[in-house]
Amino acid sequence: MHGEVLNADSAGLRRKIAREAATLLYFGLEKEYKQAKLKAAENLGVHVLPANLEVALELDKVAEENEGSARTERLVQMRKEALEIMKLLKAYFPLLIGSVWRGTIRRGSDIDIAVYHDEPEEIVSLLRAEGLKISRTERMTVNKHGKTEASFHIHAESSGKQAVEIVVRSSEEAGRKRECEVFGDEIKGLKVNELEKLLRENAGQRFLPS
Repeated sequence: MHGEVLNADSAGLRRKIAREAATLLYFGLEKEYKQAKLKAAENLGVHVLPANLEVALELDKVAEENEGSARTERLVQMRKEALEIMKLLKAYFPLLIGSVWRGTIRRGSDIDIAVYHDEPEEIVSLLRAEGLKISRTERMTVNKHGKTEASFHIHAESSGKQAVEIVVRSSEEAGRKRECEVFGDEIKGLKVNELEKLLRENAGQRFLPS
């Protein structure tokens, strides 16, 4: 019985820290999950850190409390604008990922799309030819599990003035499974035909770990 009480206390404490971290992230006081968790623990004077998933779920609640029904309306609109861009990029296996895929958008969220091609500048030229406003591009390399991953990022603006980030990965990475660092599950995303079906049948559907 005593152990159960301790577990309940621990779970309650983790929730408090997750909530505090989520609040810091939502209001822009911290940008990264790790720093938000450390700051939250410091603010509450404890040494327990919740998982990223716990913080993400609390962040979703904070966004819902602050944005209400307008949040779902904006989500649907962002998905429609994502589809417009994905249709332009249909030859490059576009995949809607991030918060617009999951349905967990909040103020400041952008539209994240992954495409697969070995010549990123071709993607840039295509988007410019189609009238998409591109603000900047950048090459990035990260080290994950001892492997170096390279990607090309295109920052643009949708027809409805939403921020868009298009990540161009090598063609050999198309179809490769990727794990979400926040939610801990597989990043399945939505292909063009899947997004079209979603918008027809259940435009506000969310994709969270069960």
